[in-house]
Amino acid sequence: MLLIVALVSVPAVPRAQWKTPWTYDGANGPEHWGDLDPEYAACNAGKEQSPIDIRNVKKADLPAIRFEYKSGPLKIINNGYTAVRVNYPPGNGNFLFVGDQRYELTQFHFHHPSEESIQGKPFDMVAHLMHKSSDAKIAGVAVLLQAGSANSTVRQLWEHMPPTPGKEEVIAGVEVNPAGLLPRDTSYYMYMGSLTAPPCTEGVTWFVLKTPVDISAEQIGAFDALYPHDVRPSQPLNGRVVQESR
Repeated sequence: MLLIVALVSVPAVPRAQWKTPWTYDGANGPEHWGDLDPEYAACNAGKEQSPIDIRNVKKADLPAIRFEYKSGPLKIINNGYTAVRVNYPPGNGNFLFVGDQRYELTQFHFHHPSEESIQGKPFDMVAHLMHKSSDAKIAGVAVLLQAGSANSTVRQLWEHMPPTPGKEEVIAGVEVNPAGLLPRDTSYYMYMGSLTAPPCTEGVTWFVLKTPVDISAEQIGAFDALYPHDVRPSQPLNGRVVQESR
């Protein structure tokens, strides 16, 4: 399993996270993001943008990564860009450890198909688990998802997937452990990049897990029915080196 999170009309609903609307296609699509709002300038002017096609990697002695995730209340939202985003407040106690650096989970969401590709090959979907350190550094973990057996955590999420954009919902009596999205093997590719949606902020350390995780074709289809293509195209490397853990 690989760990690295459609042409649609984005509904006209309020989006507190983005004051200026954008889309994945058309006049407000990725090639125009940088022109929509000065705060989105990095989307077109940045030199370390994500996602990327991973190829020509360099083996390196990188620190092992470790996840300390736990079950917690399900706070879920369809924000008009991805049908499932699960949010975590500060102090939630879910952590990513990279060497002696600790990052706390802030949210995770999904893309269909995967935004990342390996040697030009995209996967059926990807989960992006986003984290922030105490000094405000951002780390993204990409878990590549492929058609196979059903995933119990995805099943739990999909049961409460909001069919239309709206406010965050706290699902009473439901707890989710994000560890259910992770493969056992946490070897990874690492590179410096950005958020993959406006404002495309750079300085994000990306850990793309090399082992994909299975979800069922039915689970992929259920997401596809709402958001068949919530994907930013691959961005130029501009001389960046992608490292691979040994």
